[in-house]
Amino acid sequence: MPTVSVGRDRLFAALGRVYTQDEFEALCFDFGIELDDVTTEKAIIRKEKHLEEDVEADGDDEVIYKIEVAANRYDLLCLEGIARSLRIFTGSEATPIFKIASIPRGSMLQMHVRSRPHKLDHM
Repeated sequence: MPTVSVGRDRLFAALGRVYTQDEFEALCFDFGIELDDVTTEKAIIRKEKHLEEDVEADGDDEVIYKIEVAANRYDLLCLEGIARSLRIFTGSEATPIFKIASIPRGSMLQMHVRSRPHKLDHM
């Protein structure tokens, strides 16, 4: 399953509420995703470069949540998608209503696909 890294403070700002880690883990569990790891950019860089804990690493001290999402939920692969889905789940945002647009047939685009592609000239 994909893991999405998001800044905790930016996520909470998008959710319109600050959660404790336990509250957020419970929310994720109830929604069907998992808070996989809590880290910082510095810790990620330190791990990637195999640096010791006492060695100073470049990067920010912002807390990063690594959230594991279902592979078939493409809407959850970014901070905005996770935040929107959680706001709808908690009831702080209404479920969007999507409508099919009625487009006049004459203004629709058409695409014609040939059975065999043309041979491309190589340089």
